[in-house]
Amino acid sequence: MNANKISIAIIGAGSWGTALSVVLAPRFERIRLWAHETDLVERMAASRVNDVFLPGFQLPDNVEPVSDLKFALQDAGIVIGVMPSRFARAVYSAMLPHVDAGMRFVSATKGLENGTLLRMSEVAREVLGKKFAVLSGPTFAREVARGEPTAVVISSDDQELAGSIQREFSGPSFRLYTNDDPAGVEIGAALKNTIAIGAGICQGLGLGNNSSAALITRGLAEITRLAVAMGGQPRTLAGLAGLGDLVLTCTGELSRNRSVGIELAKGRKLAEIVSSMKMIAEGVETTSAAVDLARKFNVDLPITQQMDSILRGGRSPREAIRDLMERTLKNE
Repeated sequence: MNANKISIAIIGAGSWGTALSVVLAPRFERIRLWAHETDLVERMAASRVNDVFLPGFQLPDNVEPVSDLKFALQDAGIVIGVMPSRFARAVYSAMLPHVDAGMRFVSATKGLENGTLLRMSEVAREVLGKKFAVLSGPTFAREVARGEPTAVVISSDDQELAGSIQREFSGPSFRLYTNDDPAGVEIGAALKNTIAIGAGICQGLGLGNNSSAALITRGLAEITRLAVAMGGQPRTLAGLAGLGDLVLTCTGELSRNRSVGIELAKGRKLAEIVSSMKMIAEGVETTSAAVDLARKFNVDLPITQQMDSILRGGRSPREAIRDLMERTLKNE
């Protein structure tokens, strides 16, 4: 272990937050892993395993599960927000009285806030008044926790902040690349979940590789259009936080959003699918926000709009795919 003397607080003990605690443990003297559920914290403290969100992985000795937010943030040099997007504003608001000037902040939540249409780092900055770096990329939590080689992006308008997080987080199995385009990174992170629902639908309908490849490629095109309209850079979407994350989420067996699409294609109702899942599929809520953003920025998002018609309008997945194929012919 080559830990530095900085302590970190990971706010959110879902699968990704827990995996981050495992992979970052050798790099830090102490990590506090905060969860809202006191019973989960008690079990993690006793068994050293997150039996709900990441079973099968032992928490390192220097990871301390906690349910007291004030205690979690005490003496933390770096704070990572990994809560579900729907709870982000409330959790950051609860954190506000316990934040001090010396803390550095990282947002690792992938999603958009419904209503305001803000990206997660924008929500955090609005509440806390602090600069944030954004951590994103192609990551399945279980593979990160197993120590499989993983490459991600750390993005911020403040390159000194991004560089410091890069140096302190990077290790033998976890490589960080800096990036100065948080808007592009966060739009890629959010909308790839919507496209992954579509990829799952293709799988569930028994469509082949041609269909999946077309969906992923055209999905990347519309994500890029929206990101650029919002000030992002096209090259970001060709990298880890764009194409890399999109391919993983659309094709990987561990993808929750892809699983939602598969089940929708089988005829299951969305409410039934969501209620049966232990973890949140962010694409379900992100899709409606993405449609609203497309309207606001006058950007055409045909796949996203069809996914929204399925998720909110109850449309048949097969009809939605057919309509995508029958759209007016155009140049690529």
